[in-house]
Amino acid sequence: MSGVVDLAAVKAAQEAKAKAEQARAEAARQGGGGAVSPADLVIDVDEAGFESEVLQRSTEVPVVIDFWAEWCQPCKQLSPVLERLAVEYNGKFVLAKIDVDANQMLMQQFGIQGIPAVFAVVAGQALPLFQGAAPEQQIRATLDQLVQVAEQRFGLTGLVVDPDAEPGAATEEAPQTPAGPYDHLLEAAVHALDAGDFGGAVQAYKNVLIDDPGNSEAKLGLAQAELLQRVQGADPQEVRKAAAENPADAQAQIAAADLDLVGGHVDDAFGRLIDTVRRTAGEDRDAVRLRLLELFEVVGSDDPRVTAARRALARALF
Repeated sequence: MSGVVDLAAVKAAQEAKAKAEQARAEAARQGGGGAVSPADLVIDVDEAGFESEVLQRSTEVPVVIDFWAEWCQPCKQLSPVLERLAVEYNGKFVLAKIDVDANQMLMQQFGIQGIPAVFAVVAGQALPLFQGAAPEQQIRATLDQLVQVAEQRFGLTGLVVDPDAEPGAATEEAPQTPAGPYDHLLEAAVHALDAGDFGGAVQAYKNVLIDDPGNSEAKLGLAQAELLQRVQGADPQEVRKAAAENPADAQAQIAAADLDLVGGHVDDAFGRLIDTVRRTAGEDRDAVRLRLLELFEVVGSDDPRVTAARRALARALF
């Protein structure tokens, strides 16, 4: 567990704790963060779901990762112990099981040389725990320290577990009765965009989302309008010159990526920000990562370029 202590330097811990608190507050505002079923404490994760199921979830609760394979005999000894302890610890951590045969990219990203291998992700930070089928007493001691560090240094107190809750109930969006129709507001947003009034379009889309947070058309429109608002008035030559002269300047690269995307150079925008993630750290790195996620929203999660970029981002983060 020395990795936890090394990574949880005071400043980094304070920043991660603040971000975790913001993420929990946002989840609560949107109706999330409710009680989970014991069945939700052990999940199967693949490359496509790694960001949401592990990275984002780690802002609410420590995520312990069990890298395993069907042919691995020690894995068959260790995995049942981890699954039992996940339930016994009653929401203090979530166990994510990753089949290395089906997710070799994740195995490479974590630098795993052999399995079973167990890691944790706390507030977005990856921490090595142990490798091999360790004795249960040692596993408990490691988990106890993980839970303590997560709570004291990152403010992660775990999930509320309700034995009577339906599996997956806490992650499902509560059914909402739209207060719409919103045709007039959406139409007003489109007219504002056509007129170059990007601030007006942003506000129109936000007005829809206040009453109907799940409105996909408004979400996409807002992401696009905010992008256009950011590049409005920018001097492309100056922006690109600043980015070329300062490859490690997070804000310069973010501004250039916005221009790339507006110009239709999607791969260039994504590649620029992923490269910047590799070159930066701390608040700068987080700002670049968040802008990249915003650009994913502009392009759309179903676009294969977004899928590829998500994987590249995971490689850059780990």
